[in-house]
Amino acid sequence: MYGREKRVLLREYLEQGWSEGALAAKLGIGRRTVHRWIESGQLERDIDEEAVRYKSRPPVERKIDPYGPIIQERLQAYPLLSAVRLHGEIKAAGYKGSYTQVKEYVRQVRPVAVDPVVRFETPPGHQGQVDFAHFRLPWGRRWALLVVLGYSRFLWLRFFQRQDMGTLFAGLEQAFAFFEGVPQELLFDQMKSVIVQDERLNGGRLVENPELLRFAHHWQFRARACRPYRAQTKGKVERPIRYVRENFFYGRTFLNDEDLNAQAQQWLRHVANVRIHGTTNERPQDRYERDERTALNSLATRPYRSLALSVAATPTIWPLPAPRQLQVERRPLEVYTRIVGGRS
Repeated sequence: MYGREKRVLLREYLEQGWSEGALAAKLGIGRRTVHRWIESGQLERDIDEEAVRYKSRPPVERKIDPYGPIIQERLQAYPLLSAVRLHGEIKAAGYKGSYTQVKEYVRQVRPVAVDPVVRFETPPGHQGQVDFAHFRLPWGRRWALLVVLGYSRFLWLRFFQRQDMGTLFAGLEQAFAFFEGVPQELLFDQMKSVIVQDERLNGGRLVENPELLRFAHHWQFRARACRPYRAQTKGKVERPIRYVRENFFYGRTFLNDEDLNAQAQQWLRHVANVRIHGTTNERPQDRYERDERTALNSLATRPYRSLALSVAATPTIWPLPAPRQLQVERRPLEVYTRIVGGRS
């Protein structure tokens, strides 16, 4: 029995006008067989009904294959190991192939972590979330610092000229005063003023900024950093950033920094904190007043004073003294003559 491929070709050539003898010679089939297929109608009857069967290609061994078990075992233990790191490890074990093969192999076998984003609700006073967002104004770029209480969604906002540790500390102290208390923990993005180094991909831990730890100890809260590339875990402040852009900043005109912050405070008081929140179905102000205000830790008795942060002093510009009027004493000419030794 000849294969389906040859019978398909036979029908194609017949439709193109080839003779039976030419077809038999081209396809290596007996002329009688070709004639029998044509006369019996076998070509029309079963070619389309038979399933296509293809032969699988024999596998070609790659240089990476002997080292596959090593890579898989390492990824099972440490799923976040990079292809660069694994390439170095198997190279030390004798691998002679390219990094590209390792990268492609790791992409195929890396375990896929099932990590759905689940809304995480916190009890009153437990958590606040902190983030910066930049905004462009006619007189330059300004940084908005947002702090939102996780339970009530009660929001604090202020614009600053810089995004640095001094600004972060000053803003947080203003936010604590606004909230009349301090949450038990604050969740930050991995900003440099919070996290100095992240060694978790190499089996280590987060290295937190010691100055932030001292600030947190002074105000009695625990500092936490959200996971890299997982801003969803800090969504209670990520979504207010968009809300600030669309509901407050867009379409408004500001005269200067003072007017910008004055309008922001009015917006917080009359719009943001008194609207019906889409998740809680309550006004943030109401949830804060009813449940969260008394759950916050007490304020510190004094502001934080850092011995490490040096605040550049604003240069003092002293006014120039008014030009002094020269008083010329008028004397008779005889006096000047005596002074120079002349005779009167």
